[in-house]
This record gives sequence, C-alpha cells and structure tokens, in this order.
Amino acid sequence: MPLSAPADRQLLHLRDIELRGYQRADGLFDIEAHLTDTKSYGFPNEGRGWIEKGEALHGMWIRLTIDDDMLIHECEASSDFTPYDICPQAAPNFARLAGLKIGPGFNKAVKERVGGVLGCTHLREVLGQVATVAFQTLYPVRRKREREAAAKRAEALRAQGLMPEQAPPQRNPLIGTCLAYAPDSSVTLARFKESEPSPPDGFGLKETQA
Repeated sequence: MPLSAPADRQLLHLRDIELRGYQRADGLFDIEAHLTDTKSYGFPNEGRGWIEKGEALHGMWIRLTIDDDMLIHECEASSDFTPYDICPQAAPNFARLAGLKIGPGFNKAVKERVGGVLGCTHLREVLGQVATVAFQTLYPVRRKREREAAAKRAEALRAQGLMPEQAPPQRNPLIGTCLAYAPDSSVTLARFKESEPSPPDGFGLKETQA
C-alpha cells in the first residue's frame, strides 16, 4: 500500500537519482548513476547568476566499471550542472577509485581517495547506492559461479570416495542482511535450505557502508 495521504503541502526541492546496471560485451559490468537536484522556484546563484524553476542545480554522472569479483577497473565522473564553476574540477579525481573492491570497508576507502576537498559530496553520497546496485546487478552472475564451484567441490569429494552431503554447507551472504533474510524467516528457510542459517562474520551488503 502507498503512504498515507499527506497534509496540504508545496514541493520545494526534488532530487532524482537514476541507477542502472549493465553487462558489457567484454564481460565487465558498468554501474551508472545520474543525480539531479531541482527547485520548484527560481533563485539567485553566486556561480551562475540565476537558476530557473526546474533547472538543474546539480546534474552529475558517475560510472563504475567492475568485474564479477566487484573489483573496480575504471571510474568516470562528470558534473554537467553545479552551483559553482570550480565544482567540475573534482570529477576527474574519482578515477582514483580504480583498484578498489566493493565490499567491507568500501566507503572508508572512498573517503581516503576522494574525501573532503579531493572530491564532491554528492558524488560520494551516491556511491553507496551504486555499490548496492552493483550487488543487485551481479547477484545472478555470482550465484551461478558459486553453484559451479560447489559442483566442482562435490565432484572432488566423490573422487575421494566421500559423499557430497558430508561437505559443510556454504553460507549465503544474503542471510542476516534484512528482515526477510533473517536466519529463521520463512523466506530464508524456503530459499536457502542448504545454507547455514547465519552469515559469515563481517560480511553482507550493509558492510559497504563501513
């Protein structure tokens, strides 16, 4: 159901963020974000003189090119609309994110490379959501790889005269990351019957916020 009916009100500010995940022909993946801020009224601006109603105050793009291990091969950013002429100078610095891996400690590493005066607040903020979309985009790819690896482990066990059932079950990283994937929820018990009902320590989608 939608939210309850709001009180009588007037829209003042609108931030739109579009996020997309693409698989490339070369086997890599592009995760893109487009952020725009607009106002419902015109207002004076120190850098641009006057910004019209509906005209973008901020209009920014960022793209991470990653592999299926979540390693960033390339990062490109662009600031098409900014409140000050100097702002776009921060965008090239986001190329420094190449070599980082999306996972535990990602946000801390981002701050080390493009934090403070080295970067842009709005581009940094959207990177957390880009990381989540990266997980969403690559989940089926990574799960397929994990299933193939499990099949190879089972084959190796059989070659040793052991039954695959004797191998310890693999933990699914989704377990424990939200209410639906609580270890004892009906969703978890139905979907991950062969997984241990607890995630490995220090792992999960929420860890990208560290």
